[in-house]
Amino acid sequence: MIRALSLWSHLANVGDAKSLIIHPASTTHRQLSDDELRAAGVGPGTVRLSVGIESADDLIWDLEQGFARVAAELADTDSAEQELAAPDAERAGEVSV
Repeated sequence: MIRALSLWSHLANVGDAKSLIIHPASTTHRQLSDDELRAAGVGPGTVRLSVGIESADDLIWDLEQGFARVAAELADTDSAEQELAAPDAERAGEVSV
């Protein structure tokens, strides 16, 4: 998700004037165990947003585009995995002569 955004900076220095996004489990909370992460309310998919001075409409648009890109990539991955798992229809009908 983070790589799919263009207006949000992937930095941990909260307090900046620009909008920031981080993945706490792999940055600010990386030293914690899985149990400690859960106790802190940090899941594997948790992202932290720090909103800066950019236009709210622009930031929302960027997030929407990022979510759409991730959803499309997941759909492509799921489709590819299903194709690999399903028997090849053409080969299933082949007869050896």
